[in-house]
Amino acid sequence: MAETASRAGFAGFEPEIFMLGAGWTARQLDEDLASAPLRLAALCLVRDWRGESETDDERREANAAIDAVAGHPGAVLNLVVMPGADRTNRRERQVNALACMREVAKRAADRGVIATFHPNSPAGSVFRTPDDYTLLLNELPAPLGFTPDVGHIAKGGMDPIALIRQASDVIRHVHIKDIDADGTWAPTGEGVLDIPAIVSTLDDVGYRGWIAFEDESLLAERDPDEAVRRTGAYIHRTWSTVTEEIR
Repeated sequence: MAETASRAGFAGFEPEIFMLGAGWTARQLDEDLASAPLRLAALCLVRDWRGESETDDERREANAAIDAVAGHPGAVLNLVVMPGADRTNRRERQVNALACMREVAKRAADRGVIATFHPNSPAGSVFRTPDDYTLLLNELPAPLGFTPDVGHIAKGGMDPIALIRQASDVIRHVHIKDIDADGTWAPTGEGVLDIPAIVSTLDDVGYRGWIAFEDESLLAERDPDEAVRRTGAYIHRTWSTVTEEIR
């Protein structure tokens, strides 16, 4: 995957931990990135975080992720709450998830690592609607940051540009993926999102971190390597005059 991203012109890579395999190690991740070559933009940790505090397994996996990211200046630890089957006990789950992620973020900060929360939009996600995001931004606990995913934000019925402006002080990482008017994922640049305007807004509010592009369309499911190539071509075509800056 890293080699495919590098060939497509990307400078950084953000794997989810499950992509690394059950026996993954920070050393192997470093070697894979170096051989691509790519920088680590972020490492994505997906957990349930249903209890009032982390389970032993959740703490152990988070600590391993912190250790891995600590060796890559500028990389962040991107935290994602696993959606459930539904939104029952939504408020309790929101409070518990934020409390657990705060624990992770505090330990990460002690190692010089920024941890940041990435909400998503499946039906069982407890952070997906405008009301959920209002609560999130009002109660986001320091030192935990915020990762807006513009596709999930749009799917939840919100304006990504307005939310970026509202949350600019706590944005620490960004995900961009495109979406069709009917709510299905679209290949990058072929949906309804104004991606250049979103990137311009990030620049306007002073964001200077990584922007991770994703493609979850049917095309990507059928041929992920081709989707990565097409996304890379879209980026360099769209911002051809500032290619070195965006790298």
